[in-house]
Amino acid sequence: MRPGPRNSITDVAGIKVGNAEDVSLKSGVSVVVCDEPAIAACQVLGGAPGTRETDLLEPHNTVQAVDAIVLSGGSAFGLDAASGAQSALAEDGRGFAVGPARVPIVPAAILFDLLNGGDKSWGRYPPYRELGYDAVRNAGLAFRTGSAGAGTGALTAGLKGGLGTASAIEGGMTIGVLVAVNALGSATIASSRHFWAAPFEEGNEFGGLGMPHPFPQGARTIRTKMGGKPAEMRNTTIAVIATDALLTKAEAKRLAIAAHDGFARALWPAHTPFDGDIVFALATGKSGVKPDERGFVTLCALAASTMARAIARGVHDATPMDGDTLPVWSQSPPHA
Repeated sequence: MRPGPRNSITDVAGIKVGNAEDVSLKSGVSVVVCDEPAIAACQVLGGAPGTRETDLLEPHNTVQAVDAIVLSGGSAFGLDAASGAQSALAEDGRGFAVGPARVPIVPAAILFDLLNGGDKSWGRYPPYRELGYDAVRNAGLAFRTGSAGAGTGALTAGLKGGLGTASAIEGGMTIGVLVAVNALGSATIASSRHFWAAPFEEGNEFGGLGMPHPFPQGARTIRTKMGGKPAEMRNTTIAVIATDALLTKAEAKRLAIAAHDGFARALWPAHTPFDGDIVFALATGKSGVKPDERGFVTLCALAASTMARAIARGVHDATPMDGDTLPVWSQSPPHA
């Protein structure tokens, strides 16, 4: 196994990513755009999800492929981002054909970033529809991570979260992840700078610190950003995992399930009642490789490890902004 040339979800043939954000708002949108409709599925394991079009993605339902996936800040207000993305795709003539009409298929998920120090006084209508439109127009192979797109205002326990990505190549197949990390729990071990995802790190992609030694005494202590108030316990890590393998919709569903193991490898705790954790899975089929049983097991394992790496990278890449309520990883003490 090796990372792709960009170590990014855009190493998967047929996938582009666009970001749009508002720094004063401390929020934004990321859109994964498929060059051609891609087989899609999803799995929700968090207890507080906010989503659009996820029922459509169940294997027993009719539509097999999607045009894009939207990840957005803004809590439920952020679901408007999918309408903006859909409008941009409609302008491009994209969409599921229904007679002479075409309907772009754009599932979405949101994270809660309303209490992160940003100016949320947006007036009558929230800005997410326009951010979704702009994100599609910004789509390409290169994009910013950390405090960008849907990760602009993301927070975790003790540190800012962010937008992360990673990729892996094995057996002629490429797999890649895009994730907005806004977890109730922590991506780092106790008060140290070491990431829970360290065993899966490739090179120095998130600091190269490895696992701490000796292991911190308080590592098993549950650290969250609860703050004592239920209104502050709205979180969510939302992700897209993509591959160029040939998969059925049911296999894409299994890939999304396996990718959730990466949450558990990179965040402590994960999948809580106050996280809306969701993984969307996309299969472009561009490699032409149809994995056999052994190959699909390998792909599922890589889904988990690549997800863990992307989560750590999202926190590692965050940058400071005016009005931040939490520090970024790079500001934490070197000895911690």
